[in-house]
Amino acid sequence: MKQGNLVGDFQVPPHPKGISIDGRMVTLKPLIASQFAEELFLSNSIDKDGTNWAYLPYGPFEILETYSQWIKSFEGKEDPVFFAIISKKLKKAIGIASYLRINPKDGSIEVGHINYSPLLQRTTEATEAMFLMMKWAFDNGYRRYEWKCNALNLRSRSAAQRLGFSYEGVFRQMAIVKGRNRDTAWFAMIDKEWKGLECCFKEFLSDDNFDHNGKPKKSLRALTQPLLYKVDNLDST
Repeated sequence: MKQGNLVGDFQVPPHPKGISIDGRMVTLKPLIASQFAEELFLSNSIDKDGTNWAYLPYGPFEILETYSQWIKSFEGKEDPVFFAIISKKLKKAIGIASYLRINPKDGSIEVGHINYSPLLQRTTEATEAMFLMMKWAFDNGYRRYEWKCNALNLRSRSAAQRLGFSYEGVFRQMAIVKGRNRDTAWFAMIDKEWKGLECCFKEFLSDDNFDHNGKPKKSLRALTQPLLYKVDNLDST
């Protein structure tokens, strides 16, 4: 009878509650309403049609007070652990993300609740924020790093693979969100893949990879694609 490999050298990693993560372009700090709600609300208000909230189980928020109360409802929680993503260039918070389904005992952790304002979307700052979160997880001993999204959210599924997450399938009828069925697409990377993926991020984010117009010479997708365990064909049916 076959059994899984013994995990003899595993040590339970730390919980991320209360941490800050500092990078070259962005800093991630615990999401506190009194510090960041107004900046984030104004940044999100650039998204006039509420597209950013389409696949999230909450929002959009029409007034600052409601958004602040939503943030406060997560302050101090063990799971999820939310971060404000602060641009060093703009000197303000322009997005959020969280760790969730945090399971130190088994070395598993997920990234989610990602909500980038238009000021952060499609920027190297956005990429660095994701890199910093996964780097913290693997550097501290987590074995598995997950990404899940609505199976209809093809942009998120594509983004997961660009960031080096391998496709693991669709869980049908996993939830009801805003009154609608949600099938959930699952992606993950594991510790033995991290060294190669980390090299991809470092190469992509290096100054040498960008021309004088700020355009990357090598895309992150081109670097990570060969390392994927399994590829998602982005079939939304």
